[in-house]
Amino acid sequence: MFFIQFNENKKKYIQLADYIKNMIENGSLTYGGKLPSTRELSEELKIGRSTVMKSYELLEMEEYIYTIKGKGTFINQLKIKRDNEKKSPQSVSINWESSINNYAKRAVDLDIMKWDAQYKKGMISFKSIAPDGDTFDIEGFKRAFYNRLSIEGSNLLNYGYAKGYKPLTEWLLEYIKDKGVNIEGKDILITNGFTEGLNLALSAICESGDKVICENPTHNTAIKIMKMRDIQIIGVDIKSREGIDTNELKKIINNNDVKAVFLIPSYHNPTGLVMSYEKREEIYSILSEKNIPIIEDWFAEELNYSGDHIKSITAIGGSNNNVINIGSFSKILFPGMRIGWIFADKELIDVLESIKRAMNIHTSFIDQGILYEYLKSEQFPQFIKRIRRRYKQKYELMKEMVEEEIKYEYLWGDGGLYMYVILNEKIKVRTLLERCIKRGVIFTCGDVFSVSNIQSNGISSNKVKIENGLRLGFSKLKNSEIKKGIKIIGEEIEEMLNNNSQKDSLK
Repeated sequence: MFFIQFNENKKKYIQLADYIKNMIENGSLTYGGKLPSTRELSEELKIGRSTVMKSYELLEMEEYIYTIKGKGTFINQLKIKRDNEKKSPQSVSINWESSINNYAKRAVDLDIMKWDAQYKKGMISFKSIAPDGDTFDIEGFKRAFYNRLSIEGSNLLNYGYAKGYKPLTEWLLEYIKDKGVNIEGKDILITNGFTEGLNLALSAICESGDKVICENPTHNTAIKIMKMRDIQIIGVDIKSREGIDTNELKKIINNNDVKAVFLIPSYHNPTGLVMSYEKREEIYSILSEKNIPIIEDWFAEELNYSGDHIKSITAIGGSNNNVINIGSFSKILFPGMRIGWIFADKELIDVLESIKRAMNIHTSFIDQGILYEYLKSEQFPQFIKRIRRRYKQKYELMKEMVEEEIKYEYLWGDGGLYMYVILNEKIKVRTLLERCIKRGVIFTCGDVFSVSNIQSNGISSNKVKIENGLRLGFSKLKNSEIKKGIKIIGEEIEEMLNNNSQKDSLK
């Protein structure tokens, strides 16, 4: 710690005191730091103990240090402050706005948490589509934590593997297999939720400027990730409850060099629609003919409470390797743990593992261990039954209230945690939002989910006016809040329509 060469022409205790002063003044020794005892320092420097004692006495007189009997000698705060004031550094101010790169600028521009209307305490919020925290099985989570920690011990607290916690990956492979998916030649990689999963997949298969097709509208986070990677997004309009027009899809892939297609077949975000098996099969066939990779978002698989399970596109693919499945339990179970997965061809997973390791080494092992312990327990299937009943009741109430209170053009949503209401084009949704906020109600406008096809691809515009819609999340709301909030939205729409009618009559 102390590297001092003594000069024979000057007393050693003064040299040592000067040396320690310099270390305090340049910040090498900081306030509250403990100095070695006089015995320890004398042995380290091979000088007499009395020399060290005299140095400490001198430093204490000059208020550089102070001594607490029985505890030791410490650096004094007042002296540091005084010296720092004497030696204030040259003023430096970096203009970070002009220093950040284009990637960072796009991140800021696309961050709707910074520019879109935000929830304030006391509001009725239809913005959130997070699961209801009151449904979480806290006692079951505690048991899972203690059980897994008692089994694994310190292993869960150490570094893990980029691919994931093996018991969890093995459980997920069986889970996926039970959903009718062929897992031969496939593998799985644990991610920090859907967001990292899509980021990893795109980083492996897309370059800047590549074209990716998705439904229009689509998941805002997916739009953000693709735009940040400078990917050209081509939207295929959802024109009805049946989903995208496959004739339009064919025209797009015939006129463009498409690198991948991103789809949300089950409880599509934001519309809440569930794509039929026939439509999934048709889309898979069209894209397979062109050998185009399909990225399937499987985020809401367990939210099916209104009908039979529909085979995923991943399952339709059978033994083929052209589907990348990105899944998570975040919309039902402990989203704060941020655990998701990518299920794909083994060769691709091997590549993604290396990318993952380069990005952040691995997803939290203790979180993976706890989640595995909970998933394999008897509590998990019981939990799924409970939340399906709960969300089904909320969905039915929402549907009933919207049909009674809101004048709409289309009402989409087959279950899940939200529905999508498309309004008459005379109603500007952003204006409606401003009016509703004044009455303590907030929702998400459809424009944040829109994919514009300004870069011409020969496709006609959508007659449904998808952007003029609002996504209404209901997962975290009480029944009384649903009733009150929908009534307020309906009243504001009614007043806006009446105002428009009066203006028209005066023309």
